[in-house]
This record gives sequence, structure tokens and C-alpha cells, in this order.
Amino acid sequence: AIRYNPDISDQYARLKARGKPSLSALGAAMRKLVHIAYGVLKSQSEYRPQGV
Repeated sequence: AIRYNPDISDQYARLKARGKPSLSALGAAMRKLVHIAYGVLKSQSEYRPQGV
């Protein structure tokens, strides 16, 4: 997801720039992806990134 989703890769880069360890930033990215997946399943709609 970090390679292909710009929202998640931006968050990962922000956390790394703040000095977070790689695995900590990766865990935050995974959590965000799980929240996105849950929202899509719950609403039964297509994923629409924020800002679109």
C-alpha cells in the first residue's frame, strides 16, 4: 500500500520525517489501510480518497 496508495505513502513519509522507526510508521500505515477497508465494507461503496 505504501508503494501504490498516495495517502498512505504520504503518511508513512511524514512519520519517518518525524523520526519514527520504520516498523512503527509501517504499523500506522497498516492501521490506516485497515480503517479504509472497514469503511468500504461497512458502507458498501467504492473507495474514494479524501480530496477527490
